[in-house]
Amino acid sequence: MIRLDDTSRLPSQTRVVVAMSGGVDSSVVAALYAQAGYDVVGVTLQLYDHGEAMHHRPGACCAGQDIYDARTVAEKLGIPHYVLDYESRFRHAVIERFADAYAAGETPIPCVDCNRTVKFRDLLETARDLGADILATGHYVTSRALPDGRRALFRPLDESRDQSYFLYATTAEQIGMLRFPLGETTKPEVRALAEAAGLKVADKPDSQDICFVPNGHYTAIVEKLRPEAAEPGEIVHLDGRVLGRHAGVMRYTIGQRKGLGIAASEPLYVVGIDAGRRRVVVGPRDALGVAAIRIDEVNWLGDETLDEAAASGRAVYVKVRSARAPVPGALARGADGGIDVLLDVAEEGVAPGQACVFYADGGAGARLLGGGVIRRAQKGFTALTREAGMMARSA
Repeated sequence: MIRLDDTSRLPSQTRVVVAMSGGVDSSVVAALYAQAGYDVVGVTLQLYDHGEAMHHRPGACCAGQDIYDARTVAEKLGIPHYVLDYESRFRHAVIERFADAYAAGETPIPCVDCNRTVKFRDLLETARDLGADILATGHYVTSRALPDGRRALFRPLDESRDQSYFLYATTAEQIGMLRFPLGETTKPEVRALAEAAGLKVADKPDSQDICFVPNGHYTAIVEKLRPEAAEPGEIVHLDGRVLGRHAGVMRYTIGQRKGLGIAASEPLYVVGIDAGRRRVVVGPRDALGVAAIRIDEVNWLGDETLDEAAASGRAVYVKVRSARAPVPGALARGADGGIDVLLDVAEEGVAPGQACVFYADGGAGARLLGGGVIRRAQKGFTALTREAGMMARSA
């Protein structure tokens, strides 16, 4: 079922700005609002120029075909369409941070930074300037009103398309103006709607790569912006043995097994990255398990305050990678005042720079409770240890 809005205003009196990426999802969102009689304005963001940074095609923006497709859809629907040049904002808020993270030995998620800044801060401001009541996108996540009138985000019906992980940093104020009509539908249904509306993008393939990374080769961008990330160094075993050399810490992430370029008698994985010493640390798989995670830049969307949630050991379900299912854990306040996430069962491949995202439960439709950026992981801290600590605090 697709729900467009639940305001008391008539559609013709409600202006909806639709963020049109040129793909089938956002195109269908624009079509649905236009067909229902809303005052629809389409906007497409020009974010990046491969030619300038990568010496590829001069003047080719990161989505030249996508901008053309979005404009074509808008013409078909009879709605105004604007292309907004956000290239400078995107570079500073997303690309520079992306390169910084890899140079520091972290594994960033640029889509989170883009949503947090360019899309749901800057674009929302532009939408308001255009007189919008609503900013709608084609993300697969559900937005619903709570009993107290506030809005919250929930995992979508189709868990295989769940994009809530990338939206954890969306603030409560932003959620109030955002709408995500595709949260209770599936991709085949969306393509069928596009076909029925006569949209040429009905069969357009989904984008797979990071928008500003041509052909998935992110190292070229990182090396250009942060040359130190490509400086060679040692690959070291946990026991201290030097096993080989690497061509830059930017090429590695926690949990990586392939492409290490070393010979060993046992399967080895990246278990740590020391960017300051240009060292990549490897070890056996059992060294990957992590049961306590320190996070920062926390965005909390629960009903209580973050302080209250951490002090009470609030139970949450946690995602440390976008494609993984949520697992049970709890929030805690560290001895130094920071926020820790304590997992019931150890997770592998917990990489600094990735997001740790909270949900109210582990199923489809679970409420998104926020999240933070993973800064470090701790081994050997089990659910039993957590329970013992909570009992001691309450004694």
